[in-house]
Amino acid sequence: MFEPDASHVPADARFTITELAEQFGITTRTIRYYEDEGMISPERQGQNRIYCKRDYARLRWILRGKRTGFSLSEIREMLDLYDLGDGRERQREVTLSHCRAKLQALKEQRADIDFLIEELEHFCVMLNHKVNSRQPVG
Repeated sequence: MFEPDASHVPADARFTITELAEQFGITTRTIRYYEDEGMISPERQGQNRIYCKRDYARLRWILRGKRTGFSLSEIREMLDLYDLGDGRERQREVTLSHCRAKLQALKEQRADIDFLIEELEHFCVMLNHKVNSRQPVG
């Protein structure tokens, strides 16, 4: 999935919901969902939503978090640490902790999958041998 970089976005940039949807390759409904969840907060000009660089960066963070398997509550926790005034140090610590835990869980799942693949391959070899030799399976 394409993930626009926020570093090139001017501080005073403004976006419509359609522009964000196109840039991130998602639907406007998805953006409205994250807004309903309180994860992004566009300004309103009449019926129109106007998104700023902060919304852009938060949306980028949300999509990366979702793509890497984090729950919305985990993503929200990481986003909420942005404005602590500590140079984002706590946000980095918490995010790193979540990433390490996710990596460990995935490595354990991979080991489990590798074991199951090996077991199934052996089982198939055994079944194939018995079918070819017409021996009863069991």
